[in-house]
Amino acid sequence: MVSASAKKRLVSSVVESGLCSVRRACRYLSLSRSSWHYRERGGDGKKKLIERIIALSRKYPRYGYRRIRALLMREGWKVGRKLVQQVRRLEGLGVKGKKPRRRRGGTSTALPTKAGSVNEVWSWDFVHTRTENGVPLKLLTLIDEYTRQCLTIRAQRRLRSGDILDALSEVMSERGVPQCIRSDNGSEFIAKEVQSWFKDLGIRTLYIDPGSPWQNGHVESFHNRLRDECLNQEDFLSVLEAQIVIEEWRLLYNRVHPHSKLGFQSPDQFAMNHPRPEPNIQSGPEMVT
Repeated sequence: MVSASAKKRLVSSVVESGLCSVRRACRYLSLSRSSWHYRERGGDGKKKLIERIIALSRKYPRYGYRRIRALLMREGWKVGRKLVQQVRRLEGLGVKGKKPRRRRGGTSTALPTKAGSVNEVWSWDFVHTRTENGVPLKLLTLIDEYTRQCLTIRAQRRLRSGDILDALSEVMSERGVPQCIRSDNGSEFIAKEVQSWFKDLGIRTLYIDPGSPWQNGHVESFHNRLRDECLNQEDFLSVLEAQIVIEEWRLLYNRVHPHSKLGFQSPDQFAMNHPRPEPNIQSGPEMVT
């Protein structure tokens, strides 16, 4: 179905080329002449706003109208959600909705631990993708449940317990030691080496029930965003290219992404307003013994 604005552009193009009159062009395209002659109020200011809505929608193609509006307001624009929706709809820039998931019935029995401060609860998990030649690529993701910041994404062909401890060591050297880490019961997360390391640092582990990914909802939600905005948009020719592209996206996510649970602030913006404990451990291979 062709929108009215698209028909107005077609009529203008036909008339300017001299093919026929406005009357005939409107009749052929089923557009009233009053609609063609109508000019929106608002002047250059509104025109620039519309252009900015379109530009941001194309720059962030997987952002919905609420996040685009949040970015506009962050830039100082005064804009209502209806205008953002209308412009995106007319330009064909809306995000196609996902099919609802079939949720498993039952009651969660996981500990009701909810992060109330920075470094209280971290969550980690794996994401799997492939490079262009079809060879699997494994990604370890780590987030802070309170600030929603993605602390690291380690991308390699294979990731074992030693690799994930290396990744944790790097993050903890900058942010300090978390109180708890939430994860599933993957072999890498329940390995004796990992358990011993956590015990030495005083980190409590929160393991979700088998087959219950909703108990680790923060990291699952982040994975949906990672796949939608990065992994599904890119073809990786090599592991090195994947590492560079994914790291660039991680930094962009932390710096720009308007998070609905944070009042549409980005994770970095939210974290700036909340104190972070000073690092209290040393980095380097001596941490992984």
